[in-house]
Amino acid sequence: MRPTIPALALALGVLAAPALADEFSKSDIERWQAEYESVAKKGRELWTSGAVGTNGVACAQCHPNAANTHPETYPKFQKQLGKVAQLWEMVNWCIRNPLQGQPLAADDPKMTALVSYIASERRGVKLEPGKH
Repeated sequence: MRPTIPALALALGVLAAPALADEFSKSDIERWQAEYESVAKKGRELWTSGAVGTNGVACAQCHPNAANTHPETYPKFQKQLGKVAQLWEMVNWCIRNPLQGQPLAADDPKMTALVSYIASERRGVKLEPGKH
């Protein structure tokens, strides 16, 4: 059975239609940016409070304003971990060691907030994975 002309035209129209997945409105962008900023703000609160550890030490005591964290260089070899690691793994090393806390899962909302805060402090810095 041969396809009809209208069926062929419909099939070609669907296949030729531009992808709309990357199209979004100004209000979408504003909403998404506000959500990101909200999560990064929670990360700053965790970063400065000492709440992720058990000994009262805060991330900000060693890394004020996320200094010397260099998220733009991950993944990279981390001597402390003995392997190529993601940023969240190094955050967990700090939580376990200097902060004497329990590590967080990579997808824990607290980890997302911490990593979002770190990244927000380094906006505009060129990505250089593996750099030391």
